[in-house]
Amino acid sequence: MLAACAVVVIITFVRHRAAPEDEDPSETPDVIEYMTMWIGVVYAIVLGLAIAGVWEGRSAAQDHVQAEAAALHEISERVRVYPAEERDRIRDDIRTYVSHVVTTEWDTMADEGEVTERGARLFERIRQDVTDYEPATDFEAQAYQPLMDQVTAASQARIARAESTGETMPGVVWFGLIAGAVVTIGMIFALQIRRTTRELVLAGLFSALIAFLLFLIWDFDSPYGRGVTASADPFLNLFPGVGD
Repeated sequence: MLAACAVVVIITFVRHRAAPEDEDPSETPDVIEYMTMWIGVVYAIVLGLAIAGVWEGRSAAQDHVQAEAAALHEISERVRVYPAEERDRIRDDIRTYVSHVVTTEWDTMADEGEVTERGARLFERIRQDVTDYEPATDFEAQAYQPLMDQVTAASQARIARAESTGETMPGVVWFGLIAGAVVTIGMIFALQIRRTTRELVLAGLFSALIAFLLFLIWDFDSPYGRGVTASADPFLNLFPGVGD
């Protein structure tokens, strides 16, 4: 943002010194003012759509985490009808998987934009624990299918989480956003801005605002890897102590 302000101020000073002595800034053609207004409106719409898109992607990523944590928690609670040995084994495997997700896999998603192979193996172990158990009573048989449904829900949430780890904005969109910023700020100088304090402040603030919005889009574009990211709190809240 400071760099955007500095560029505008420097260009304004250079342009003012290079301008002819008889130049009259008040003689800006009306068509330029009209074009500047519409360029600003169109670019504002594009920025708004881009921000809405990356924010929706970030919210969806958080929903995937919540769904996966809730499904695993349901499995951990519903296996209480199983024999102690089976119940403890499933719960231990779930806590091992969750601990890996919040301590190791989360950093891998942030740094490399992908989930880990070990996480996939640990989740497959949970699936096998639930699938391979043969219910011994009617009560256990009634709990078996709901447990399988929760395993499926957790699997789908994990797949969705893995698919949302990377950046969502295509390169061509970034080209349009940056080119639009250059054109929009450039039109300020087409209005023959003068070197008055008021105009310099307004031009600098306008440029800084565009720079901030572009940074905001970039920050939200990676739901797990940058400043305002999806959180692992659903895992930590439902499985206390796994991150210690």
